[in-house]
Amino acid sequence: MTKAMTLEQVAAAMVAPGKGILAADESTGTIKKRFDSIKTENTEDNRRDYREMLFRSTDAMKNHVSGVILFDETIRQKAKDGTPLTKLIEASGSLPGIKVDKGTKPLPFSKGETITEGLDGLADRIKEYAGLGAKFAKWRAVYDITGPGTPSYAAINANAHALARYAALCVEGGIVPIVEPELLMDGGHDIDACEMVTEWILKEVYQQLYYANVPLEKTILKPNMVIAGKKSPKQASREEVAERTVKVLKRCVPTAVPGIAFLSGGQSDEDATAHLHYMNALGPLPWKLSFSYGRALQAAALKAWGGKSENVAAGQRAFSHRAKMNGVATLGKWDEKQEKAA
Repeated sequence: MTKAMTLEQVAAAMVAPGKGILAADESTGTIKKRFDSIKTENTEDNRRDYREMLFRSTDAMKNHVSGVILFDETIRQKAKDGTPLTKLIEASGSLPGIKVDKGTKPLPFSKGETITEGLDGLADRIKEYAGLGAKFAKWRAVYDITGPGTPSYAAINANAHALARYAALCVEGGIVPIVEPELLMDGGHDIDACEMVTEWILKEVYQQLYYANVPLEKTILKPNMVIAGKKSPKQASREEVAERTVKVLKRCVPTAVPGIAFLSGGQSDEDATAHLHYMNALGPLPWKLSFSYGRALQAAALKAWGGKSENVAAGQRAFSHRAKMNGVATLGKWDEKQEKAA
């Protein structure tokens, strides 16, 4: 990948057939929770070693990972041998990216709802990150169904407006924006509620992107799938999740968008893969459907590694398997036999 790539070429490469994006942009606090689960100290060296293990997983990175979303600390880190981590990513043929938002804060007069911050100084940060090798960026907006009237239009509109302003600054600054509106799946809402709210969110996001003059050909969408909340007594089949999600996308996402890289939203590793497979099996579709998974790509690798250098190979094998399963899911060619054969 060279600096001469246009933003359209970068966006296309991010959703290349058989590949997807590794979300390795966990904040220091979030990765502490992951490390606590394997009884590993949350030090800068351990965070570096863990990410280096992933980025040196040759099979996964070369064949199934198109890009890696990094955290501010990680994009500046060097491997044990002194090689910048961004160079490890580039050497595998993958693209380095960066999380640029500053997290969520309470939205005034909207109880329990949030707004994502980070627009102040963003143009300068984008310039710096581009200089550090970033080819794309990510900004996450968060919505939740907590009861009647939620999410509110105030939250949907405010976050869509922020996403559009972020996207415009990215394109102007020469990097591809991943637009990530995430409806959380922690509650008890059913799949009907998820479908209705997801459609509302996406329509508002694309309206605001239009108002902000953002060229959609230079963007990637990272949405939630249409799924019932974890606490819902009625869960949909994998096929229904796929059908409902594609239906909403067809209603909301313009065909100018080159690709959609789903977040996993707390799904099990296998469910996240299967849902992506069944969506692609419904093709042909107007955009590439891919993945931008964090936990659903890393959980097995993290457990196999366990914070021990002697387990690096085991961690890489686990990561490579999950990357491969999701890679074949982007082609609509996954099946449960492949999972069991691992």
